[in-house]
Amino acid sequence: MIAIVGAGRVGSTLGRLLHRKGWRIGPVITRHTQTARAARRRIGSGQPLVGLSEAVLAADLILIASPDRAIAETAEALARIASKAWRGKIVLHTSGALGGVVLKPLALRGAEIGSLHPLQTFSGRTIPSLAGCTCAIEGTPVALHMARRISRELGCVPVVLPFHRKSAYHAAAALSAGHVLAVVEAAVRILVKAGFSRQRAVRALLPLTRQTLANYERVGPGAAWTGPLSRGDFGVIEQHLEALRPFPREYREAYDGLSRLGLSVLANGGGSKKKLLRQTLARIK
Repeated sequence: MIAIVGAGRVGSTLGRLLHRKGWRIGPVITRHTQTARAARRRIGSGQPLVGLSEAVLAADLILIASPDRAIAETAEALARIASKAWRGKIVLHTSGALGGVVLKPLALRGAEIGSLHPLQTFSGRTIPSLAGCTCAIEGTPVALHMARRISRELGCVPVVLPFHRKSAYHAAAALSAGHVLAVVEAAVRILVKAGFSRQRAVRALLPLTRQTLANYERVGPGAAWTGPLSRGDFGVIEQHLEALRPFPREYREAYDGLSRLGLSVLANGGGSKKKLLRQTLARIK
């Protein structure tokens, strides 16, 4: 039986997918009655509960899907529930940035601890497919075995990642998901300012972004790289930055930073292009 503590977007999704695979869902625990019941409905099974109690100990596996900032506090609260009943229990959290060591209070009570993080985005509105996704896992041998089993049940590819490397791993995920979303949304707003409707702007940019990613997958970063920076057309880049003056300063700063980053990772260091970019950026401060 699995207990899910903090059944928000990630917890509810994992609970639902595991329920579909035949796993027995036990306590579904959140801070409020309404959210616990809503989580139970999304999962399709389980016992909605408010707050931590000894009921969690009915499960053999406890999945902590609380926000990162609350995981240590949750582990400490769980450890206070019972001092001897944790031996043999497996506790996994779902943070991408934290290691299983944050669950140390439970390890001191005899629990096997670790973490499991599917590298996917969870909107809370749909159930994303995890088939083929990477799932970063780590922990004690028993916890790691369970994390690997869950990953494969979900269709993920489990990758053992030492806890001290998880912050870098999570930074990569943030760049690939949240920051990409911010860039696309900024581009949409620029087109709206240029006269597009929002719907038309989204429809114009998404095929471009999708094709860029498809090219990246098919031919790699160098061959997929297009645009004025790849061509060394710094006059066009100067025009871009001038056009962004009416926008909040973050737009120009992002364009500046992304241009420098692009030369660094896509042009093998940039060479003479780096110098020309610095000169261009200096002219239009």
